Amino acid sequence: MDAEKGKGTGFEHQPVLYDEVMAALQIRPDGIYVDGTLGGAGHAGGIARQLGETGWLIGIDRDKAALTSAKERLKDAVCRVSLIHSEFSRIENILDDLEIDNIDGALLDLGVSSPQLDQPDRGFSYMQDGPLDMRMNRDDRLTALEVVNNYSEAELADIIRRYGEERWAVRIAAFIVKARQQKPLERTFELVEVVKQAIPAKARREGPHPAKRTFQALRIEVNQELTELSQALDRYIDRLRPGGRLAVITFHSLEDRIAKDCFRNRANPCICPRHLPRCVCGKTADIRGDTLKAIQPKSEEIGSNPRARSAKLRYVEKR
Repeated sequence: MDAEKGKGTGFEHQPVLYDEVMAALQIRPDGIYVDGTLGGAGHAGGIARQLGETGWLIGIDRDKAALTSAKERLKDAVCRVSLIHSEFSRIENILDDLEIDNIDGALLDLGVSSPQLDQPDRGFSYMQDGPLDMRMNRDDRLTALEVVNNYSEAELADIIRRYGEERWAVRIAAFIVKARQQKPLERTFELVEVVKQAIPAKARREGPHPAKRTFQALRIEVNQELTELSQALDRYIDRLRPGGRLAVITFHSLEDRIAKDCFRNRANPCICPRHLPRCVCGKTADIRGDTLKAIQPKSEEIGSNPRARSAKLRYVEKR
């Protein structure tokens, strides 16, 4: 999740856990590195500054506005730069197209970026009125408008409960269906009001904004974020060269659980029954298991960038 000026492009970006990411990647000047969630290129700019003329930075984003901003930000890089409009989960196809077998490192900074949150017409924010959109890639067909107005009550309840971890999911879904029977819900503030009505007054006064979890759930559904992450992690690890590192920044427990489980399984892939005295399955770890602990922002960073509060960084190194 990003928040630093995008030099007039309107895409602002303040990279979270910047120093920690640079340390985790251990960037080699002649290496090949992938930023799979390019955003405004805050992290990518830091990678590029450590690469020499023989280095190669590959930036991927499904938001064309992010790519436009990143192109401007990276225009003075001395390394080779390739910017790709795509989902980060397509890493195998992207590397094959570039005729690259293995990479030295990669970063995935997950979640919605600050520019997307801050632009009302993107429809991500429950704090600003805008159309119910929430697409990271505006070429995609599915929007939050479609989900809110056409999914069944059961489907809505399931999405809000699973992706938003919202205790009032069933009630919110029922209120959405009742409201859309009067007229379609087309604006973010219309949805916010429905969610507020669905959540009991006492619960509204506790915790985060009452619509936060519902908006998170809808965004994840529209962009299929957890599916993409689940598909991507093993693919990135597979393409790391020995000593290469993958760093992942997550912003909520669902993402972090997927990353943590994937890394643990790769660090300890044995499937033998516990009662056996030794491993007979033949599965061996291909990543180091001593780097798996989550790194969180320091209090100083949270003070200057509150959106960093929920961030966690995990990284692995290929054996």
